Amino acid sequence: MASASAPIAEVRPDNLFDRASVGMDNLLNSGFQYLGIRYRFGGTTAEKGFDCSGLVRRVFKDALGFDLPRTAREMAGRGEQIPRDDLKPGDLVFFKTMRHAFSHVGIYVGDNRFLHSPSAGGRVRIDDMNDSYWRGRFEGARRLVDDSAPSSATTDNRIR
Repeated sequence: MASASAPIAEVRPDNLFDRASVGMDNLLNSGFQYLGIRYRFGGTTAEKGFDCSGLVRRVFKDALGFDLPRTAREMAGRGEQIPRDDLKPGDLVFFKTMRHAFSHVGIYVGDNRFLHSPSAGGRVRIDDMNDSYWRGRFEGARRLVDDSAPSSATTDNRIR
């Protein structure tokens, strides 16, 4: 006896909160897949390696279709400024690791931790923002995803 199987329906979150949660899950999962990829100055691919902004750019493009600027400094000019105590997963966090402001960027993942591609000799990893090195270099955070926009909105409507 052959049984007719019903087509599998696409599961779609019904409310705004669930849609935003799915988007952040996609963003974080996209970033986690690159854990362990080596650092490369100017790097923008997993095959050749990532620098900090190359990693952030790739993750946002893969997960949400966003085209972010190429450098951490340019990214720092986008979005809404967020106080450290209001950080949410998916926010960009910026640090002064060189002689100029906003020289390093990562993606906040929750619990005072962030995903980033650190520096020469390093690999994509998650670090604690409360570690003395990062705590003393924190410069600010930006929120790029507008949680009030539906997930089917265009990039221009969702990125600030």
